[in-house]
Amino acid sequence: MPSRVETFTPPNTPQPIGPLAQPRVSTSGKDQKMDRSVWLKEKRRLTEERMDTLFAPLYDEKWGNYSNATHQLFIQKFLNLFPRSSRILDAACGTGKYWPMLLAKGHTIVGIDQSHGMLSRAKAKFPTVEIEKVGLQEMLFQEAFDGIMCVDAMENVFPEDWPVVLHNFHRALKPDGYVYFTVELADANEIRAAFEKGQQMGFPVVYGEWAHEGGYHYYPEIEQVKEWVRLAHLHLVDETVGDEYHHFLVQKQAAHPL
Repeated sequence: MPSRVETFTPPNTPQPIGPLAQPRVSTSGKDQKMDRSVWLKEKRRLTEERMDTLFAPLYDEKWGNYSNATHQLFIQKFLNLFPRSSRILDAACGTGKYWPMLLAKGHTIVGIDQSHGMLSRAKAKFPTVEIEKVGLQEMLFQEAFDGIMCVDAMENVFPEDWPVVLHNFHRALKPDGYVYFTVELADANEIRAAFEKGQQMGFPVVYGEWAHEGGYHYYPEIEQVKEWVRLAHLHLVDETVGDEYHHFLVQKQAAHPL
């Protein structure tokens, strides 16, 4: 996926104006504090717009073929868990970069993404694959898939939404199904500097958020990710680090009632 520092803008691209450029600010006395819920809503809207207008038109050319041996290895490991003709959800599928690997194994793919631009390009390349415009946070599938893959996308998910997304994965899986997802990594000093810069700019950032350059990425602590996985009743099967990502393979467990 595009880097957190990607600032490419095609010539003659209009710049965001109005509420898209700056979130609204709530005031209390002399204090001015940006409302986090409003800020996050605007960030998500801006991310979708950037994906549609900036990244989707050139995604395959610029990022579709970059070398990512660890991703390829883990996807093969993930796919080897399923018999032929299994049903796989590619969540935040982008332009369908990994679909040839899934189709070669004889699997049925459903691709979802919140970017219409990305889905349009995926559909043009793979007209027989079912697609749906829906965000990770709004997934409503119930025991519909043998496996789910979410590759190079969770960095766009706010910390408040991580538990929601993982529970959505759990609900969407058939019993004993598997999820492969990645968590982008960044230098600890750069994360700290991004957090401090965001604070200086008046953004209601939490530690790990990288939001001062126009886009948005979130870098959670890996132990926090593992705790969210556990709370979502997903069992850690395998993990590794490579290609600037932490790779997770997890399996659905039964959710025991309280």
